[in-house]
Amino acid sequence: MKKIKLFIESEKGKDILTVLIVILVGLGSFELGRLSKENNTSGLKIEYNGKEANIMVPTIDKSSNTYTAPKSAQNSNSGEYFASNRGSKYYPINCSAGKTIKQENRIYFSTATEAEQAGYQLSSSCE
Repeated sequence: MKKIKLFIESEKGKDILTVLIVILVGLGSFELGRLSKENNTSGLKIEYNGKEANIMVPTIDKSSNTYTAPKSAQNSNSGEYFASNRGSKYYPINCSAGKTIKQENRIYFSTATEAEQAGYQLSSSCE
């Protein structure tokens, strides 16, 4: 143990230790980079067999700082209006401005009032 301690405390030992640390950090960084590029996992997927999933979009009541979710916002192809579950605008079904929203990201509403209560605003492209 004394010999190892003396070697590490010497100039030559410090230089070798520094080189080893640099090499190990470089190899570790390289491997982490390779791991981050591997696409062997597609992420988490939740499936509901025989049921439709309800997507609840929270809204913020600015006066009381509370979150509420609409009870009838569903990810089904019914309703006169739709919105993106990530956006702030809603669109009538016949409006072409919302056609770029993917089907799986859409939330449907029966009325414009229901969409507005959920915190969405009518898109200016569809007025």
